[in-house]
Amino acid sequence: MDNIPEKEIVLGENELVCLLTGRVQKATDKEQTLQQMIAMMSEEYGFAIEDMERDFRARYTDTDTGNERSLRVDLAVFQTGRAHDTANLERVVIVAKDSKVKASDKRAGVTATLEPLLFNGACLYGCWTNGEDLHYQYANEDEWGQTTVEDVSDFPACGQTMEELEAQGDRSVPRKPAGDSLVKTFRRCHDYIYGNEGMKKTAFWELLNLIFCKLYDEKRRYSDAREGISYRRRYWVGVKEQNSEEGRRTVAERIKGIFEELKESRTFSDVFDGSEQIMLSDRGIAYVAGELAKYSFLDATVDVKGTAYETIVSNTLKQEAGQFFTPRNVIKCMVQMLDPGPDTCILDPACGSGGFLVTALDHVRRKMAQRLWPELDEVHLDSRMNSPEVDEMVRNYAETMVFGFDFDPDLKKAARMNMVMAGDGHSNIYNINSLEYPQGSKPDKALIGAAVMRSVELRDCAAECDEQYGEDNALGKFDMVFTNPPFGTKVEVEPDIVSRYELGLMGYRAPEVLFIEACYNFLKPGGKMAIVLPDGILGNPNTEPVRLWILKHFRLLASVDLPVETFLPQVGVQASLLFLQKKTYSEQLSDYTKEDYDIFMAIVEHVGKDRRGVPIYVRDDDGAELLFERTKRWLASDENGHETVRSRKVFEKRLDDDLPRVADEYLKFMEGQA
Repeated sequence: MDNIPEKEIVLGENELVCLLTGRVQKATDKEQTLQQMIAMMSEEYGFAIEDMERDFRARYTDTDTGNERSLRVDLAVFQTGRAHDTANLERVVIVAKDSKVKASDKRAGVTATLEPLLFNGACLYGCWTNGEDLHYQYANEDEWGQTTVEDVSDFPACGQTMEELEAQGDRSVPRKPAGDSLVKTFRRCHDYIYGNEGMKKTAFWELLNLIFCKLYDEKRRYSDAREGISYRRRYWVGVKEQNSEEGRRTVAERIKGIFEELKESRTFSDVFDGSEQIMLSDRGIAYVAGELAKYSFLDATVDVKGTAYETIVSNTLKQEAGQFFTPRNVIKCMVQMLDPGPDTCILDPACGSGGFLVTALDHVRRKMAQRLWPELDEVHLDSRMNSPEVDEMVRNYAETMVFGFDFDPDLKKAARMNMVMAGDGHSNIYNINSLEYPQGSKPDKALIGAAVMRSVELRDCAAECDEQYGEDNALGKFDMVFTNPPFGTKVEVEPDIVSRYELGLMGYRAPEVLFIEACYNFLKPGGKMAIVLPDGILGNPNTEPVRLWILKHFRLLASVDLPVETFLPQVGVQASLLFLQKKTYSEQLSDYTKEDYDIFMAIVEHVGKDRRGVPIYVRDDDGAELLFERTKRWLASDENGHETVRSRKVFEKRLDDDLPRVADEYLKFMEGQA
């Protein structure tokens, strides 16, 4: 885990500090990509910072002319502890100016910038990137001394040879992604399918299927271990398999075999109807699988996976449906404030792609790990977050305690996928209209009551449930509700549904108003909810009856006012976060107009971005961005396979976001109320 920042440095506009040199640099597209590559070489490939150099002039002899030449390398990696000269070059990384420069560019592309160095013996391995695409090359010398430069899907890590990397095959170990590596990988794969496979309408679902295969393959190592079975990876791509038709066919057969198997598995059988097929070409499957196979999804943090996943979901399902994501920092704030634990049964009745559910699940996962290993520091605790012990506990928790409902069947599938990546629990994602429940014609409606009652029985909490709703449905049985309900003038609720609600009979038809009462119905007496609501409900004169209804039925815990930038650029809406606790029947008999208790209130001024969605960082009084120095620590394996903690000094900007502090202050407030 990262240490507390040690000191502040003032940055000029659009500047950053190089991870390698500690010097201030202009934050151009190229520079930011270079910083990502430095982090990748260090954290993913295991090269030491002191064995790297930027802007290195590599010298070589042109074998055709015999002339001495040189070429500038954006990032050079040298043999461990050796002098920084061409003779000791291990890896070279070329970074194009920006994403507009294509790999095929005659002056700045892969061939023009990498092959002179590799072909003429300056280095064996090279990587070219424009910030989006990654191309790896390898200089191979045959038995007659002839050098050929080959495309490969990856190059070896520190201390590893190409022969060793090739020989690993199904024994290769996926890497934990550094920075936004996984985000870029997902986007790169989606763009490849979109642009090269003629599947513009189905690119997302094709990628989703291959991600499913990857997750299934990773999960098999745990499920088989529980059965005493030795499982060998099948979701891997040899570094040269993409270079031949036979190799691509072999990869495609391997991946398609996983897909057919997973459709019948316990984890995925209720996600697929069994007739689905992977429709990509062998070349497309080999490319995407090769990109995804490099990384361990289960070892990546929920933040990394969630951001990567939402990157592709937001460009497809959400925009097509006119919907938008709840920002991740808002979700984290809401979950941290209500602080669910291993005994908390959770629902999001408008779950979308599952953001609240996966964040709550990760919150509980960390609590479980801390209970198992209270003596571990943050670095070692992070390494155990996806251990078999924690994974099993999280899976059991998710299968019985985490529920999500959504009206959109595509979002149901997307949420299930998100939950699988976070720790399973997808079986409790249902396609229903939450405002219509327990009535309605959606096919999943009949499945919910039994699933929720299983949870009640396992928790032995039937006596705590709201007895007015009976035992054959989900109403009155949840400990916590987190939700951002659909709202806006374009969303209409059917009159017969409106008439079922007290607030509906009072003349309110907006879904965001009716969802307040729906959430009340889903909660146990004493249960808590965190909901995003437009400010009109909390401030307009014509919604005063709604506010009075809330005060009669709930104890108000907290109100957090958000700035308009929160949901921009997706949608411009002034909203607040409301935190409520359902009153018992006896509490509702009291005169709520005479109640006197403390309420936590906060006004958020900064959410880490502007109206265009551009990140905003902490600045000094003169408006200059501040840079914070800290020590970044992570767990790696040495050459003998032993765990070792590595660290480096980093200088980073900090998002100007009030929400983490709001969550901290609320928890302190609640401690004072206890």
